[in-house]
Amino acid sequence: MTQQQFSLHNETVKNHSFLAEMYRDGYFPNKLVDKGTAILIDLCFQIEEKQPQTLEQLYTLTHLATDKFNDLQGEFEENDSEIETVARDCIGMDFKFIATAYGFKDADVEKLIATRDW
Repeated sequence: MTQQQFSLHNETVKNHSFLAEMYRDGYFPNKLVDKGTAILIDLCFQIEEKQPQTLEQLYTLTHLATDKFNDLQGEFEENDSEIETVARDCIGMDFKFIATAYGFKDADVEKLIATRDW
């Protein structure tokens, strides 16, 4: 758990290990997975701060976070890695986990990360 996670209000999210599968796979540099984890934790803070009431409002927040993962893709490539199938699934599942943890059980994974280019 990161220091920043301690500040979250949602206990389910606070105790979650983000991007765990990527950390276990040496193909993904930990320093970049750390950046991905920070994006997801920031998304949680955004949800807690803005308190979206509809799926569309949630999707607006998740698209901003997805765009940050898009920006990170170049750094993965510079480190002989990429956001490929394993990473896509792992990231997508964590977006779904976050949506569910904040009460959006009907959120569609593909819509959560619709702006992805990875």
